[in-house]
Amino acid sequence: MSLNIETLSRAANEARGLAMDAVQASKSGHLGLPLGCAEMGAVLYGYALKHNPDQPRWIGRDYFILSAGHGSMFLYAWLHLSGYDLPMSEIQRFRQLHSKTPGHPEFFETPGVECTTGPLGQGVGNAVGVAVAAKMAAAKFNTDEHQIFDQHVICLAGDGCLQEGVSAEASAFAGHFGLDNLILIYDNNDVTLDAMASASQSEDTGKRFQAYGFDVQKIDGQDMQAFLRALKKAKSRDNGRPQMIMAHTIIGKGIPEIAGTNKAHGEAGVKYVDAARKGLGLPDEHYFVSQETRDYFAKHKKSLVRAYKRWEKMYAEWGAKNPELARQLEDAIERKVPSDLFDKVPAFPADAKLATRKAGSEVLQPLAREMPFLISGSADLHGSTLNYIDGGEDFTRDNHRGRNIHFGIREHGMCAIMNGISYHGIFRASGATFLVFADYCRPSIRLAALSKLPNIYIFTHDSIGVGEDGPTHEPVETVSGLRVIPQLDVIRPADPEETAGAFVAAAQRIDGPTLLALTRQAVPTLNDIDVTTRREGVVRGGYIAKRETQDLEIILMSCGSELQHAMAAANDLGPGTRVVSMPCFERFERQPESYREEVLPTSCRKRVAIEAGVTDLWYKFVGLDGKVVGLHRFGASGPGDLVMKEFGIDAQHVIEAARSLR
Repeated sequence: MSLNIETLSRAANEARGLAMDAVQASKSGHLGLPLGCAEMGAVLYGYALKHNPDQPRWIGRDYFILSAGHGSMFLYAWLHLSGYDLPMSEIQRFRQLHSKTPGHPEFFETPGVECTTGPLGQGVGNAVGVAVAAKMAAAKFNTDEHQIFDQHVICLAGDGCLQEGVSAEASAFAGHFGLDNLILIYDNNDVTLDAMASASQSEDTGKRFQAYGFDVQKIDGQDMQAFLRALKKAKSRDNGRPQMIMAHTIIGKGIPEIAGTNKAHGEAGVKYVDAARKGLGLPDEHYFVSQETRDYFAKHKKSLVRAYKRWEKMYAEWGAKNPELARQLEDAIERKVPSDLFDKVPAFPADAKLATRKAGSEVLQPLAREMPFLISGSADLHGSTLNYIDGGEDFTRDNHRGRNIHFGIREHGMCAIMNGISYHGIFRASGATFLVFADYCRPSIRLAALSKLPNIYIFTHDSIGVGEDGPTHEPVETVSGLRVIPQLDVIRPADPEETAGAFVAAAQRIDGPTLLALTRQAVPTLNDIDVTTRREGVVRGGYIAKRETQDLEIILMSCGSELQHAMAAANDLGPGTRVVSMPCFERFERQPESYREEVLPTSCRKRVAIEAGVTDLWYKFVGLDGKVVGLHRFGASGPGDLVMKEFGIDAQHVIEAARSLR
């Protein structure tokens, strides 16, 4: 079937009209991209994309990711016209409370939206992650007879996306690993929000991406035939090089007063919309879609459904011939996690004295055997974070079966790519770096929490116990800064057995991300507490680590490497002292009130907490009458145990704080 230029040109203008009407009605939004890229949208959704509007999560589809998420009406218009469950009433509720058309696309909120893209550049990183997962899926499940995974990941990005560092990190990764299933469309309109792009950039973007390892084509993005030729060429290449299409467009095309200028980026063109609609040949009726356009997309949808049914038949044949692979795939899609993971992790020796990063390495191996779709990457720190899956091989351009990913020194890119792997929906993504570098990753971690992605962050070197590396590498504020992110579980285990509980808790959680904060320095095994109590206590977020032997007088609480100090202090403070381990605030607060009251009875108001970090968040557990032993300054360079002692992170200071309470 050839490209129907006349019909798709009409559809492009009607999509422009939907964007103008929606932005005008909401008095908020971005007109520039939806107007400037309308022809490319028509080609993608009216001709070239492999997808099924009735099955938005079909695993064999092409992926379209709008990295420039501010241009969301571009995506919503084409999803609506294509026949997704996005009725005109939702287009008319653009940016309104509880609509399916939020200001930036949100995963799970809108059928056909593949990723939550808002902060610029994130979608590029997500697209790279989806491309990684698609390569992995093809390597794992395709057979010579049945190619059930044969898809492309298409990402539309603008100057703002490509100026952000996260996209550079992810693109360099894509080039190095030869992700030739990735097609990056660069909306090259020479404009940013504040000014023309020339005010802030002068590099040759095409050459930059060629240096990353991309093939680059340059076209007129408003020439449908040229765009289709470029897209077909990009899709046909199987040469180990990601593809970039530099599409020169006129931002805000259709509103002559602002087209091609930075004023077209936002809603400045709203006051010209009525005249612009006439100039585009649209009638006075708002939210207009012609019957010809409706008929065209209805017919096209039928052809897409026929292609889907052919794939379904192939998938059934593949499943019949490969029943074990089919079972594994279904389990992976459903994110099934074995219920007996604790049984697979042997107890640590009673005299073990290990860094929790080392204990984590030992726990990871049996978990990885039980969870064959768990992927473990590191930002050039496998040798320090100790999260390499033994026998899992490396993911390389020549080996897409590898379960260990070398992300390089690209923490932000790593976490954006992890999000993409999770959006793809088959593999469980985990990644590692030093905890202090969580601030490099924070925007991607925040989006993972917003999108409820089950990522696992294995972040080590968690406190001033890092020691000799000094204050630049000693996170004193980082754990608290992460704990305030909604829907992110932060677990800081105290010993090897709590570490086992932390890893199992992270594996079992499939409705959001979990961050494990692990020590560089060795910590003792807390043998006063039985193994089951420690492991299951972490899953609940907090538990009684040492119970008083007479009437309760005071509660000490802690987590991580400092729990040992609370335990030691309890021995001096007498039999009325209880110690509570609180490795995960978020999990503890999700427990029933009865359990929380059992652990922290409100009748006992004398409470002291200790953690080698800022203290503020602990007051919700110790109360205003309690005290917290912690830090409100940066660390120092020296042996970790001496640094801890220098700053008063020890049992003696817990004892003094406790005795000062009335």
